[in-house]
Amino acid sequence: MKPAAIAEFFRRLAAQNPDPTTELRYKNPFTLLVAVVLSAQATDVSVNKATEDLFKTVDTPAKMIKLGEPGLKQHIKTIGLYNAKAKNVIALSHDLVAMHGGEVPRERDALEALPGVGRKTANVVLNTLYDEPTIAVDTHVFRLANRTGLAPGKTPRAVEDKLLKVVPDAYKSHAHHWLISHGRYVCMARKPNCPGCAAYDLCGFKGKTTAR
Repeated sequence: MKPAAIAEFFRRLAAQNPDPTTELRYKNPFTLLVAVVLSAQATDVSVNKATEDLFKTVDTPAKMIKLGEPGLKQHIKTIGLYNAKAKNVIALSHDLVAMHGGEVPRERDALEALPGVGRKTANVVLNTLYDEPTIAVDTHVFRLANRTGLAPGKTPRAVEDKLLKVVPDAYKSHAHHWLISHGRYVCMARKPNCPGCAAYDLCGFKGKTTAR
């Protein structure tokens, strides 16, 4: 996709959704961090269901530590990999208290040093909480970037690096959310809704489902 087409693509996404944000429900920086950690290989819907009651009473690292791993598992046992995730959430809560005064850091290195927090999770937190122009590449973004020709790459990191180069600066702060939403609801894996796509004429996908 050429620069002019990329700029137009994001202009159209912005027109459809001027103020996008994450679909994960959270109360504060800590609960967002926990929700993003829990969302790995799980849907936002399943995470929101599991954390609805949890976040009513457990919304700080200290409270999470007090709840403990067995207690946390009871809340999140409907989410995939919940044993490992519970262990990581309790461990990162201890680290937040011990090293960051109970606050979620805004430095990438500090975030990625927390148990269960990788680059994608750090990108979501930095973008959603601190408006950093980061782009988290999940399966939706990876598929969309390659399928459309927006930012082809063989790995999530390659796609991320290319997106950061080609997305116009004016759209970088929201690009992450626009791309995830577009990949989730329009450019789906099995049957993309090409007729309903705002970028139909800009997209390089040769297998468009239905011509306009």
